[in-house]
Amino acid sequence: MPRQRRILSLLLFFIPTSFFALALLHLSGDGATAFSRPATPIQEANSAAMLALREEVSLPKPKSHQKLRLSENASDGLGSSSASAPKGTNSSDARSLLRRLHSNARSRRFFARAYEFFYGCSPVRPNPSCEVRFFMTWISSLEAFGPRELLSMQSLFKFHPGACLLIVSSTMDSPRGTKLLKPFKEMGFQVAAMSPDFDLLFKKTPAKAWFKLLRKGEIDPGEVALGQNLSNLLRLAVLYKFGGIYIDTDVVVMRSFLGLKNVIGAQAADAETGNWSRLNNAVMIFDRRHPLLYKFIQEFALTFDGNKWGHNGPYLVSRVVSRVMGRPGFVFTVLPPVAFYPVDWNRIEGLFQGPQGGNHSKWVAAKLDRIREESFAVHLWNKQSRGMKVEEGSVIARIMLDCCVFCNFDVSAL
Repeated sequence: MPRQRRILSLLLFFIPTSFFALALLHLSGDGATAFSRPATPIQEANSAAMLALREEVSLPKPKSHQKLRLSENASDGLGSSSASAPKGTNSSDARSLLRRLHSNARSRRFFARAYEFFYGCSPVRPNPSCEVRFFMTWISSLEAFGPRELLSMQSLFKFHPGACLLIVSSTMDSPRGTKLLKPFKEMGFQVAAMSPDFDLLFKKTPAKAWFKLLRKGEIDPGEVALGQNLSNLLRLAVLYKFGGIYIDTDVVVMRSFLGLKNVIGAQAADAETGNWSRLNNAVMIFDRRHPLLYKFIQEFALTFDGNKWGHNGPYLVSRVVSRVMGRPGFVFTVLPPVAFYPVDWNRIEGLFQGPQGGNHSKWVAAKLDRIREESFAVHLWNKQSRGMKVEEGSVIARIMLDCCVFCNFDVSAL
């Protein structure tokens, strides 16, 4: 027996410890699942999506993220003398914006005002005259709300006269903002501007901890305008809490959206396969508390980067959709580029140019026909086209005449 024990001890000594680890994992339920689970179809078909899914699983939960970044003596209010300034080269602009984001008497009534707007006196029975809920966000100055933004509103009501449009904005929620909206109300359209309560909008979402850290100056707003990134988050929170249709203020509606449900649009697609290569968040249509919206908000809070343009917007929705597409519980549709983005940002100038004879005139006519037949909307890519002149007879000039409700404007003034 002593001889047998010595032989057994020697054998155990030379067996790798990893063998025991594998054996223990095999005996445990979690280990068996981890090593024997078959690959899902999306993992087999798309290794990039599989890697992205692994990344998502490894990300810390929002609560842990807050503990890692939150200092014990940080101030709750930006206005407090102990609050540190946001870091980054645009910290002055960020601080100015953050001061306007604190709750006040008006913003604290946001949910009550919004529910009254959408549902009337009854919180359980929708306003029968509110055919569909639309949302826009506006964090810029009131002076910047100009002809293009007003055209976007006109096009929305041209094809959805029974819609309710809520503009989530503190600058538009003012006497001067009311004056801008007055012509629409006089025409019988239902539109309102309301100062958002960010704390309540972000409550019970991963954005709550992120926003708290931002206001304490513990998150670098980065080089990209903070207002743009807050708009990316605000639109997700509003849709998540209310459900409906979000559109950017530089989107011109071309036809009714009724019938579209849980939809996001592709900005670009592969010419050979037809598969989307990038999505965009300028138009989103989702039910209240849709799980994809929650994933978008979670991704924003956990991967925010203020130094990369589009990282928290179009690239964010593209990253998340590539991970969850095909997974149980995520029911939505990705529409092709022609639906909302018939012309990409780097070719938008062509829509502003008038026909120059010959082949170009044919191109203008063909492009206009295709947009009218196949597109639900046209994104004007304001960042790229803001200074472009609308030439007579151009695609945009004709679209403006198609979509206006106040058609006594100068086309070139857009």
